[in-house]
Amino acid sequence: MISSFMGLETAKRAMSTAQSALYTTGQNVANANTPGYTRQRVNLSQTTSFPGVGMNNPMIPGQIGTGVQADSVQRIRESFLDAQYRGQNHKIGYYGSMSESLGKIEGIMDESGSSGLQGVLSKFWNSLQDLTSNTDNSGAREVAAASGQTVADTLNYYYNSLTSVQADSKDQITVTAEQINTLVGNIEKLNKEISSIEPHGYLPNDLYDQRDLLVDELSGLINIKVTKVQPENYGIAKDFAEGLYNIEVIANDGKSYTPPITLVGADKTGMLGTTKVEVTYEKDKDPAMVTGVKFGAQEISEYKFSGQLAGLIESHGYTSMVDGVATVQGIYPDMLKNLNNMTEAFANEFNRIHAAGYALGETTVSGENFFTFEAGNAAKTIAVKKEILDKPSLIAAGKSGASGDNQNAKDLADLKSKNFSEYKYPALNGTTLPKGLTGSLDSFYAGVIGKLGVVSQGAQKDLSNSITLAESVEKNRQSVSAVSLDEEMTDMIKFQQSYNAAARMVTMVDEMLDKIINGLGTGGR
Repeated sequence: MISSFMGLETAKRAMSTAQSALYTTGQNVANANTPGYTRQRVNLSQTTSFPGVGMNNPMIPGQIGTGVQADSVQRIRESFLDAQYRGQNHKIGYYGSMSESLGKIEGIMDESGSSGLQGVLSKFWNSLQDLTSNTDNSGAREVAAASGQTVADTLNYYYNSLTSVQADSKDQITVTAEQINTLVGNIEKLNKEISSIEPHGYLPNDLYDQRDLLVDELSGLINIKVTKVQPENYGIAKDFAEGLYNIEVIANDGKSYTPPITLVGADKTGMLGTTKVEVTYEKDKDPAMVTGVKFGAQEISEYKFSGQLAGLIESHGYTSMVDGVATVQGIYPDMLKNLNNMTEAFANEFNRIHAAGYALGETTVSGENFFTFEAGNAAKTIAVKKEILDKPSLIAAGKSGASGDNQNAKDLADLKSKNFSEYKYPALNGTTLPKGLTGSLDSFYAGVIGKLGVVSQGAQKDLSNSITLAESVEKNRQSVSAVSLDEEMTDMIKFQQSYNAAARMVTMVDEMLDKIINGLGTGGR
């Protein structure tokens, strides 16, 4: 026989379950604008029917349902979309840092106006042309000397500004490495908290959200792969409990390093600890190039792990082995190298031609250099010789000391269109022409600026594409995980009506019991 109070129990369960669903709906509504929050739902299931199978079960026509129960409160999230998003996020970090570095160089070496190097070089060549027509004119000589110093000042500014930004990039690398270590430590703490809750059969959804938010941030700094691990002997953890995160650094091609680089370790035995990131540099050098990145005891010198850290390293500069020789590479080192090489070649050839001429009124070869500079660091140190600035008549405009002789000034002016391959200065002091110099000074520098623009535009385009793809994935991810207030309002009404109906059921059963208890058996009174 069925218990008279069975209906009360069924209705009570319905009220309790509807109440739980309403509270979860309230949680969703409250966190609709919380960053990283994933909407939650109550998983409902029927309770065990009555009666069960047995020798003493009551003889009734069939099993009767006993109501509903809330099995779990689960967040709605798609792991595949998380992996897709993180696969684009590391590209945003990489191209973002590359684009920023290239943009800073473009800002320094701005050739859009007359104050850029191309503009001041043009004025310098014009001043030398004017000198060929007015070799005896002190004003033309002063303009030539001043224009030459403007060229030197511009090169000095470019070099000093680039090295200053390069030094800042080193600080950014340090901050990024520390940020990675902080995120890794916080993810490990969340792993620990989650592992203390899941074995009891609960789902720590809020901790899951916090962990995923940190992992998303980490994926922008370095390319990672996340693997969910549920340890053995994990209590009564639910099958869909997310378990621990094992986070591994991977290369651009998606492959693991050998041996694997694990930032946050976890396996079937439990948590395995974390690995700290440290960037190493050359010793006793300024600016010091990156020599490697240490992940714990493991050091790598190929920065194929993408993300912001890799972009900053490639911008700042690093040493790598090329044909068995340690070679400096990177955005800033390459630009500084181009500036130094072309400056040194130009200054040496200009000095060679100038030293073969005669100063105004002199009867012997000048033998004077027009520019002074430090070998190997020409762009930083180049300057017009002080004596020439103080006394422009020392400019060797002619092949003789005669008035009106402008042959040497013509040779100096012709340097504008002279190819580097025609320079004769290598014979001086055993100096050799730096590699990579092609065309004339003007055309080579124009090529450097043109390449900078192309590379910068390419980085910006790659960044824009990565952002577009990431936003597309994020849109899909939000369509699954984000809170829709309209949907929550619908659920709220649905569960409210369920609660009201269950409460009405309690009232109805109460009336039945009242009739049984107080109304039956009163006929003989």
